[in-house]
Formats: sequence, structure tokens, C-alpha cells
Amino acid sequence: MTRATLDKQPHEVASMFDDVAANYDLTNDVLSLGQDRRWRKEVAKAVDARPGQKVLDLAAGTGTSSLPFATAGAYVVPCDFSLGMLREGRKRHAWLPLTAGDATRLPFRDGVFDAVTISFGLRNVQDTDAALRELYRVTRPGGRVVICEFSHPTWAPLRTVYEEYLMRALPPVARAVSSNPDAYVYLAESIRSWPDQPALARRLQQAGWSKVAWRNLTGGIVALHRGTKAA
Repeated sequence: MTRATLDKQPHEVASMFDDVAANYDLTNDVLSLGQDRRWRKEVAKAVDARPGQKVLDLAAGTGTSSLPFATAGAYVVPCDFSLGMLREGRKRHAWLPLTAGDATRLPFRDGVFDAVTISFGLRNVQDTDAALRELYRVTRPGGRVVICEFSHPTWAPLRTVYEEYLMRALPPVARAVSSNPDAYVYLAESIRSWPDQPALARRLQQAGWSKVAWRNLTGGIVALHRGTKAA
């Protein structure tokens, strides 16, 4: 089994996701107690994809997160650096233009997309700031970014319960439902070490994004950050 360390070497993280690709969507549903479906609906609302628009769905995994954008009539490009995830996605959604790519060196021209989004993947990128700059580069002027990521609960009692779940309850649940439970131990640890909501907002601004704001979901367990590329 592969367990990536928190210094996030890209080949280790990619290998980890390759290992869990087959059951990834189901495992997430179980571990989040079904909340991941609600979170993804909120992402789709925030992106607000329109017919004819081009949307980049980064860290798309098997492509499940890209389906709402395609349903809205947009041309969506699911992009991920895990070839195992992409192979699994091709089995399920062969019609999607699944694309292999590194978030810090995206294989797209400048100003291509009307909207770019990444859900639960930014904290797994080795260089967060480089990824935010790359997302900015491939977005057209006036375009938008939506980032959905685990964050820090704002209510202290909820934060205590949540951290206990991450470090005590999540590993045995992962052992029961995942092909690589060590991967989910890494994911729990990466959540704890991730910047809080204001800190991520500042990093978006430093990457060039304007009108940066965020909204907490499920008490801050997840945060939805948004930004715009100035016209």
C-alpha cells in the first residue's frame, strides 16, 4: 500500500489516488455521511456554468464532479494527475474529454476557460500557490474560480468533534470500505494541516484573483472560496 507523506511528493500522491480509484466515489460518500453530494451541488451553483462556456474541473478524479457542468450545457474538461482515476473515469464517462495534467503546469493556453474549479484537491498539490497562479493563467479576463476544500469549523465544539472523527473514527471506517485505508489517514492529516479560510483567501489574492470571498458549508468543515480575474 502507498501512503503519501505531508510533504506531498507528486508521484506518491498520484500513486495513492491510483490505488483508491475504483471505490473512491463510494468511499467519499460513506466517510462524509453523504454530505459530499450536497457540497458538490453547492460547487455547481457557485460555478454557474452556462451553455457554450468552457469550464476546467481540476482534480476531477473519475469525472463525477464534472457531470453537473456538462448537464448545464458547458464544455467541461476534467483534468487530473492520477492516471488510475482517469482510467476509471473513462470506464464510466467515456464521452468526457478526460485530460491528464499537473496543477502546477497545466497543459492549456492562456485565457481559455470561462470558469475554473477544483474540489477537495488543492491541498494535495505540492505547490498550492503555483496551482492558484496556473488557474489564473488559463482563465479568461472576467472569468471566475471556485475552490471547494476542507477547512476549519468555526464553532469550537464542532471543531473538537470533527478532529476526533478525523483521527479516531475515519481510519477504521476507511479500513472497512477502502482498498487503501492508509490513503485516508494521509487525507485526514492533510485536512488538519490545511490553512484556514482567511489564509486561503489571502493566497488567492496573492495569485492575482480579485473579489475573493468564501462561504462556509457544514459549519466550516468545508469552505467554498470564489474569485474573479479582472477584465
